[in-house]
Amino acid sequence: MANTTGLSGMLLASRDPKRLADWYSAALEPQEDSAADQYRVLKFRDFYLIIDSRDDVAAANPDPARVILNFDVEDARAVAKRIDDAGTRWVAPVEDRDGSLFATATDPDGNYVQVVQLSEEAKNSM
Repeated sequence: MANTTGLSGMLLASRDPKRLADWYSAALEPQEDSAADQYRVLKFRDFYLIIDSRDDVAAANPDPARVILNFDVEDARAVAKRIDDAGTRWVAPVEDRDGSLFATATDPDGNYVQVVQLSEEAKNSM
């Protein structure tokens, strides 16, 4: 029997979901940005980032390296500029790793967000 399990999204809880969703929308330009009940739903390719209001979470993520949101982008430097413009703290600025570009920033709640632009060589070796 074939495995039919897939991962299509994640719920990201925040005490300030509007601020968080606005940051993701400005910094990473989702293909869709909509509301469903109390949720803000951002679509990135086939992945949904669902942002919810929760009072039982800390205002800032106490362990941000535990889960890192990776965004595969076509132009890492352009995305890094939008992230700068949206306001952020960089964990690691854009760096070249054998022709691929990587950068890690924090969102307004302190979650780690990694921007990845793979080189053609890296894409072809996958």
